[in-house]
Amino acid sequence: MNEKVSIIMPNYNCENYIGSSIDSVLAQTYQNWELIIVDDCSKDSSQEIIKKYSEKDNRIKYFFNSTNKGAAFCRNKALREAKGKWIAFLDSDDLWINNKLEKQLDFMKTNNYHFSFTKYGLIDEKTSQFTGTIVTGPKKVTKHKMFSCNYMGCLTVMYDAEVSGMIQIDDQIVKRNDYAIWLKVAKKSVAYYLDDNLASYRVRSNSISHQGRLKLIKHHYRLFRISEKMNFISAFYFTCKNLFYGALKKLIYFKKIKNK
Repeated sequence: MNEKVSIIMPNYNCENYIGSSIDSVLAQTYQNWELIIVDDCSKDSSQEIIKKYSEKDNRIKYFFNSTNKGAAFCRNKALREAKGKWIAFLDSDDLWINNKLEKQLDFMKTNNYHFSFTKYGLIDEKTSQFTGTIVTGPKKVTKHKMFSCNYMGCLTVMYDAEVSGMIQIDDQIVKRNDYAIWLKVAKKSVAYYLDDNLASYRVRSNSISHQGRLKLIKHHYRLFRISEKMNFISAFYFTCKNLFYGALKKLIYFKKIKNK
């Protein structure tokens, strides 16, 4: 069955990369998709770039925030606009391999899965060249395991909207808002891992991993305290758990290889 995939893409000041990201969607072998881009009041030429693409292909839906509201607001807006049975995610500086949607949908339909993620590679910020690191994951992520660590790369996630229902997160979650979505979806479905490299994540100097341990702790704590409405003891417990399993994740699932 040729079911529609809604692709969620927030954007803020990504004029150098968003064209390539959109091109990687246009190049998909699976063509029944809609790309929902919510621009968060970019100050660069992002808006002009997005408009040109949307004028050429009506599957690209474009929304613009008159003031900067954050990635959580943008994801929520895109999810409300989504019409597809399947929800996928691609940030405006990342890339998909051209058969990503086709392979992942086949994997999910064949096995009757409602939530999945895949292997992906890391690419350089400026050159888009493969850095030699591949990120894998556990074979399946249950709700319990999901609360321990975010094992999934946002650019690889897909879930069944008919099973999960409308997902909305707190707009105050400035960072880790993709993880906030997975925590909600995991309450309805187990996430399964497809061991195939189907996406490229751009490692940027302003990413959360480069912001320091204290900021990382703060973002995790706010995620559990605000988004999951935990008391401060539970939020602190899951924050500590995430820091521990996050370190293990890098040791186990980040793999250096010589060739793609």
